[in-house]
Amino acid sequence: MNRPAFPFWPMEWWMAWWDALTPPPSYAPLTDAAQSPALARLHATAFARPWDTHEFERILCERSAFAHGLWRGGTLQGFVLSRRAADEAEILTVVIAPAMRGGGHSRGLLRRHLDGLAQSGVRRVHLEVDEGNAPALKLYNRLGFTQVGTRTGYYGKADGSRATALTMATDL
Repeated sequence: MNRPAFPFWPMEWWMAWWDALTPPPSYAPLTDAAQSPALARLHATAFARPWDTHEFERILCERSAFAHGLWRGGTLQGFVLSRRAADEAEILTVVIAPAMRGGGHSRGLLRRHLDGLAQSGVRRVHLEVDEGNAPALKLYNRLGFTQVGTRTGYYGKADGSRATALTMATDL
């Protein structure tokens, strides 16, 4: 029998091994507009019409901006960006790096962000999400968001079609 010199291990084993050697994720506020290029690169991995560096710079320079990043191994792996007005906020975008998706990291990131919003005096948070984004809808429902409206044909998709946005809100 001809055996390979190196045993075959399933991908899950290698991922678990790598995760054991990599520091756990951490969360920190994003306040520096110099992080805008990294935000734009991450955003482009998740959206058909990604925001560019200048859009992030402009938003991060606003006094109403509120953002948190997900870091792992010194690298930005995700972020959430909101805009506050009085005692309400709107989540503008949430992004997790492709390699980190599906691992529950968005829940920790959003929980930290919502806690920060509550500590800053925000009592109600709004967002909109593509009606076809089942993972995001499941996450938002788990965090207490409920649907309050729809925006038909709101999002442009990569294939040129349009998707409906669901508007959601939660009280903190």
